Amino acid sequence: MIKVRWIDGMKFYAVGDSGHGVLLDTSPDVGGDDTAARPMEFFLFSLGGCTGMDVVSILRKMRVKPDEFWMEITSERKPEHPKYYTDVKIVYHFRGRDLPREKIEKAVNLSQDRYCPVSAMIKMFANFSYEIVLHQDGE
Repeated sequence: MIKVRWIDGMKFYAVGDSGHGVLLDTSPDVGGDDTAARPMEFFLFSLGGCTGMDVVSILRKMRVKPDEFWMEITSERKPEHPKYYTDVKIVYHFRGRDLPREKIEKAVNLSQDRYCPVSAMIKMFANFSYEIVLHQDGE
């Protein structure tokens, strides 16, 4: 069970089954104090965390260890309410020496096609795409 408690203004504190919590807020133009991330941002945080953990786990099994790994997620939302995501794109970045493109592509594809439930949910209502960028050291 997730518990979400109102603090004040538009600020909420949410606690999950794990016992860990996060603060949510919004911008001053809609009554918030701008002290924490917005609820819709958390949705994309979840996407990045979900697929990122998949990719790292799969790459470990393949004995591939990039020096750096990060994702950039861009999105578009409907202009009218409910303002859900209509387009989402992830750019996966990997930095390292002699990175094996085939293994990295396989790890990302497995996350997107089989494992990440957040990606699966987004694909139900939004255009979804991704790309992989390798930053090879020494090139």
